[in-house]
Amino acid sequence: MGEELKMPRHVAIILDGNGRWAKAKGMPRNYGHVQGAKTVETICEDAYKMGIQYLTVYAFSTENWSRPKDEVDALMKLLRNYMKTCLKTAEKNRMCVRVLGEKSRLDEDIRTRIQELEEATKNNDGLHFQIAINYGGRDEIVRASRKLARAVAAGELRPEDITEDTVSNLLDTAGIPEPDLLIRTCNEQRLSNFLLWQLAYTEFYITPVAWPDFTKKELIKAVEAYNHRDRKLGGLKAE
Repeated sequence: MGEELKMPRHVAIILDGNGRWAKAKGMPRNYGHVQGAKTVETICEDAYKMGIQYLTVYAFSTENWSRPKDEVDALMKLLRNYMKTCLKTAEKNRMCVRVLGEKSRLDEDIRTRIQELEEATKNNDGLHFQIAINYGGRDEIVRASRKLARAVAAGELRPEDITEDTVSNLLDTAGIPEPDLLIRTCNEQRLSNFLLWQLAYTEFYITPVAWPDFTKKELIKAVEAYNHRDRKLGGLKAE
């Protein structure tokens, strides 16, 4: 049945339930995060083989810094390892990787790895994979607003010339089509400050499955549900 489905061009995923999944197995939360990172690898490959062109995942939000220090430290260690793994995967699958979010708060070595990963993969023609790290939708809009204000103050832009496209081009996702489908795992039903501007016309799919248990079969279910929606607004401009 998968071949008959109309694939969303861009799928965004809020990865929920790593900690709860681990706890249910009597394991520490960090075990869940490690398994969750492995699931990301698998789903990247599955999504691309299915014909999805863009995949964006919410890995670490601006609010995540308030978690216990040992968990944040473990997440940062996982992120360091993931950057290395991601580079190998990107080379193998010709994946183009981009990191969304405010990178200045991340340690210098992580920022360097992000830069190397983006630079090494920028011309790849496989899956466009975006990872949101230290990302918050409001923060992204505030940062874009500051750029607009500076451009107006410098006389480079007139306020009346500001359009939706002007704003879109100043966001972290500039040049990336808006998501057609948002998946959120573990039955959570809120946006959690994710892609607030970009999700204006996106279809939502909520599943009770925790992220470490999310498989290609679950991704197909989400795409099937997307196919059954009546998208009156048509979503996005074709590029």
